[in-house]
Amino acid sequence: MAERFQRILPTVADTEALGRELASELAAGDLVVLDGPLGAGKTALTRGIADGLGVQGRVSSPTFIIARQHRAGEGGRAVPLVHVDAYRLSGDLDELDALDLDTDLNQAVVVVEWGRGVVEHLADRHLRVMLSREPDSEVRTAIWEWVG
Repeated sequence: MAERFQRILPTVADTEALGRELASELAAGDLVVLDGPLGAGKTALTRGIADGLGVQGRVSSPTFIIARQHRAGEGGRAVPLVHVDAYRLSGDLDELDALDLDTDLNQAVVVVEWGRGVVEHLADRHLRVMLSREPDSEVRTAIWEWVG
């Protein structure tokens, strides 16, 4: 059975710091599936992962464009990132296939918000991160594990 980790994240900065920490375990070819309600910190965690990977460009929610590619920065650990928001896909596998994420998985870390139950088949194993937020608070909880 896979080992699960949990952390309380009192601030957005803590969520981003966890992302940087998780990035140290990631390499091109890895799939990260983020799960949690609106405002749980999925994009903040992705910003931290992007920072830890050393990618170029500002990371924001790809809600309206579905997928955003971030090239590797110069020097350091630079690994490309593909940031996907599967919320609007509503389980539409044809639209998911059109994104060609399985190709991206060979060359980049792929982070998928709202991806639970939609993208796991793209890789033999993936990092699942479940995020939640305390009501009327900035405090979040992250639970993560490698699956597969």
